[in-house]
Amino acid sequence: MNSHSVVPLRPDRDCSVTVVDADRVAGVREALPADGSIEELAQIFGLLADPRRLRLIAALLEGGEMCVCDLTAITGHSMSAASHALRLLRAKRVVKVRRSGRMAYYRLADSHVRMLLDVALAHIRHEQGERDD
Repeated sequence: MNSHSVVPLRPDRDCSVTVVDADRVAGVREALPADGSIEELAQIFGLLADPRRLRLIAALLEGGEMCVCDLTAITGHSMSAASHALRLLRAKRVVKVRRSGRMAYYRLADSHVRMLLDVALAHIRHEQGERDD
């Protein structure tokens, strides 16, 4: 297709423009992550959308590896709620666990999780700074 190709649109569902940049549309479609990756990403963001789980993650971000007892003391969660949340986060490889006897110690899975949270927090602080101006 050339840049003047017409891509048919459904007027009832799509924008009112009837001619689009077909090359750009095709290029972006090819560059999009695979459907499976999008689904997994949505699941991870869904996990991160819960304030209780985010509080646990933020505690791990600040404190490094910690046992469930320390995490419950920091976050105010019950042991059961914290354990359940950590189990969900571990299933999606957001946190890792290390066992020592009967104790379980959790940490962020890798630097990507830390970067994701750092960027999100920087974004929030940036927006708050703009509102304060």
